[in-house]
Amino acid sequence: MTMIHKKCSLKFATSHLGDTPNMWKKVLWSDETKIELFGNNAKRYVWHKSNTAHHPEHTIPNVKHGGGSIMVWACFSSAGTGKMVKIDGKMDGTKYRTILEENLMESAKDLRLGSRFVFQQDNDPKHKAKSTMEWFKNKHIQVLEWPSQSPDLNPIENLWKELKTAVHKCSPSNLTELELFCKEEWEKISVSRCAKLIDTYPKRLKAVIAAKGGAIKLRGLNNFARPIFQFLIC
Repeated sequence: MTMIHKKCSLKFATSHLGDTPNMWKKVLWSDETKIELFGNNAKRYVWHKSNTAHHPEHTIPNVKHGGGSIMVWACFSSAGTGKMVKIDGKMDGTKYRTILEENLMESAKDLRLGSRFVFQQDNDPKHKAKSTMEWFKNKHIQVLEWPSQSPDLNPIENLWKELKTAVHKCSPSNLTELELFCKEEWEKISVSRCAKLIDTYPKRLKAVIAAKGGAIKLRGLNNFARPIFQFLIC
């Protein structure tokens, strides 16, 4: 994050800190993410005895040339998860508007957000293209003003982490299974989990303010207990 990004994130957090809980309950949050077939690129942890780090059961196979991956778009609100869509090929403005046309309003309807909900998206050029913004205007959809390079402000980041963990526990063997498991696990995310993320959104804003607009620890915003001592898989 540059200083400009930090200032914009700080401004967003400060200006919205006093918003009522009902305001955030009207927001439909969205994002895209890549999900890999064989594990993910984040650190992986395991409990093990001393001098057993290299035992087969404590290691991850190295897949040459990669195991493949898929890109997905999804949305959620405090009322639960909305639609998830696999993105075929390279995303462009036309494809993004098609995803919105086929999934945004239906998600808002399923989540009972009403006609005056607020849609959140990041500032990717495809999202902010003139034709896309005209689409929102024609559909009378209010878009939340969003600071660039600020994923920590989006609570869907927490759900992405949990989704990827759940999917890889399913051990998909091909991209078809990967897509299937992604959608199944996305639908399994509880309404209470989604509601908790939104109920604690002021806490997220305060964390960004404390960091002066910089990155924050998403782990601290989760509600899952973790062991005190963990050992990195070698």
